[in-house]
Amino acid sequence: MQFIQYQKCSTCKKAASWLKEHGISYEDRPIKEQNPTKEELAAWQKKSGLPLKRFFNTSGNLYKELKLKDKLPQMPEEEQLALLSSDGMLVKRPLFVAEEFVLVGFREKEWEERLL
Repeated sequence: MQFIQYQKCSTCKKAASWLKEHGISYEDRPIKEQNPTKEELAAWQKKSGLPLKRFFNTSGNLYKELKLKDKLPQMPEEEQLALLSSDGMLVKRPLFVAEEFVLVGFREKEWEERLL
């Protein structure tokens, strides 16, 4: 299982503490240094059952600078994957990648249901 995070992200810190509290082991992956590939993102999106838009960090500066709120609805999925794989700061975090599922963002109730 991989825990993909950005060290300075407060939500990632909360999720890491939660994982530690519950004794859940994982492989830590810093998203800025080890950006997910297009192939990984496509597989994770399929495994998560979520729309690709949910993988975007909509509160991030880069998302806002690129005006993606207006561009994403018309953007083909292949282009969205290429964009997400170009910079880890565009990806919603934390991500928890298990063999059977992927969790996007930290919502404690959802993590409890899947991991405990």
